Amino acid sequence: MTAIVFLIQCADQKSLVANITRFFSERDYNILHCQQYTDVQDGQYFMRIKLEDEAQLKRADLEQQFTAYAETLALAWSVRYSDVPHRVALLVTKASHCPYDLLLRQQEGELKCDIPLVIGNHDDLENMAKQFNVPFHHLPISKDTKPQQEAQINALLAEHNIDLVVMARYMQILSEEFVAKHAGRVINIHHGFLPAFQGARPYHQAYARGVKIIGATAHYATADLDEGPIIEQDVERVMHDNTPEDLVMIGKDIERLVLARAVKAHIEHRIIIFGRRTIVFSEGA
Repeated sequence: MTAIVFLIQCADQKSLVANITRFFSERDYNILHCQQYTDVQDGQYFMRIKLEDEAQLKRADLEQQFTAYAETLALAWSVRYSDVPHRVALLVTKASHCPYDLLLRQQEGELKCDIPLVIGNHDDLENMAKQFNVPFHHLPISKDTKPQQEAQINALLAEHNIDLVVMARYMQILSEEFVAKHAGRVINIHHGFLPAFQGARPYHQAYARGVKIIGATAHYATADLDEGPIIEQDVERVMHDNTPEDLVMIGKDIERLVLARAVKAHIEHRIIIFGRRTIVFSEGA
């Protein structure tokens, strides 16, 4: 079964559910699932509605009609079709645990997307990519060559029609121009529980502070380092006798899970960015 998923946001107002669902029912669409959230503090309404696609309308016609309808209620919206998988590019450095996990989940069908390329600023993970029959592009970077290297990345993303870029422990700071060009389409995994322990060596920072819980954070990349809208987080309890090396190992497991959940939510069209926050609708709908 092919599904159509709309994400909708607008100022809160009366009869939104009735009006929006009526639009689809009048066109003979079967509503498979509908989730909604009202942010009372900011007076905003958010909806995720999933429809069965039985070709009632050509997709271009559906989008044209919904565009006209959305203007009457000042709706901001986006749509995805389940038979058009996201195309995902992985940016990597030397750490293999996150990109390997994503490639394995994609291969086993847990992540329903295409991963047509892996880009690394080092060549350490070329064999990992070969193991999954994914082309690997080695694009070294230095302080002086950063603009040229990012231009090469952008060219590859355009060539492969990439929808989502995942910084799978890509230990480079993307330029303001790059994240602006791909706003809302770059996910980073921070090996720490934001907003605490930003920047480099967060597990060593955590050890120095004697924390009892460590975590990881997946967020959208923005021009402000480690301050983009948070998508997913998780934590694990640690003890006073855990070494920094222990914390790194425990943290790797958390990072894998957190990043996979964030990527899955994005490709299933379950996330709405609202300012510095995200609205993440539940899985399985």
